Amino acid sequence: MLHGMRVTEIISLNIDDVNLEEAYVICKSGNRQRIIPLGSMSLKALKQYIEEARGILIKNEDERALFVNINGGRLTRQGFWKIIKFYKEQAHITKDITPHVLRHSFATHLLQNGADLRAIQTMLGHSDISSTQVYMQFQDEGLKNIYRKAHPRA
Repeated sequence: MLHGMRVTEIISLNIDDVNLEEAYVICKSGNRQRIIPLGSMSLKALKQYIEEARGILIKNEDERALFVNINGGRLTRQGFWKIIKFYKEQAHITKDITPHVLRHSFATHLLQNGADLRAIQTMLGHSDISSTQVYMQFQDEGLKNIYRKAHPRA
């Protein structure tokens, strides 16, 4: 997943929402928008997709969708789901993997590596910090203690 974005946000991205030089995408959700930084692996994969695959897939040069399907149109939720399922099977993963599980894994990984809860809230697009705080329940006691000491309302 593109750094914790919701499926709807990913498939709604347009080519103009990507800034490869500054390594970010602009995620638009309703009337709100947020900037999602791209890590080095995501940036490399996105550059490769845009330079090598997208141009082959699109049928119409006016297509603005970043992620397109085999027919050259905007990728759908169902198409995204099929891609997740395909790679799950290729990796011989037996656990249930959904786009939301990937989003959850992204947030958990950030927390485990010391990311600030407010930064995670921003990247996930949560309007309320309590939505982000649910990820704390999956962390070990040491990390919970650090959070309680650092957060003014913990």
